[in-house]
Amino acid sequence: MVLAKCRLNFTTIFFLFIGEYGSNICASIGHYENLPDGWCVCKLEDVVDYEQPQLYIVESTSYSDRYETPVLTAGKSFIIGYTNETYGICNKLPVIIFDDFTTDSKYVDFPFKVKSSAMKILHVKSGVETKFISLVMSITRLISETHKRYWISEYSKLDILLPPQQEQKRIVNHVESIFNRFDKIAEEL
Repeated sequence: MVLAKCRLNFTTIFFLFIGEYGSNICASIGHYENLPDGWCVCKLEDVVDYEQPQLYIVESTSYSDRYETPVLTAGKSFIIGYTNETYGICNKLPVIIFDDFTTDSKYVDFPFKVKSSAMKILHVKSGVETKFISLVMSITRLISETHKRYWISEYSKLDILLPPQQEQKRIVNHVESIFNRFDKIAEEL
């Protein structure tokens, strides 16, 4: 096996863990007893504060590509238009926007407004990398048939693996380099 020839670093361990447990990562953390030095298990609510989006909701849905401020949704469409409203713009960045009903989330590092209150704006606490938490959230799903809000009651209570901050940065850089390679391959097709 190729991995047996490689020196296992924290990034490799993280990807092996995700590969083994996939979307059941939170249910399986308890079975992973030998965490690397400096890693811990914590709840999302321990490393993330949430903000209700009411201050940032657009008053008008008369969007135009000529306007500057993007209007976001945490769903698949992400940017649903642009507004000319100049007040109530979210500037405390970076953040993660979280769809409270579907549990979809997106990393955001530019000023924006939102369309509705069906989301939470998540601010990652000091000492934790926002992009790392965003990556973890992108592979963490709740499976439920109930149409309800999830952040406060369930999603924020999920356990996650949290490496030291420098390792979080290394993991993010590694994942971004892989995605960049995929983008270059896609461009060549």
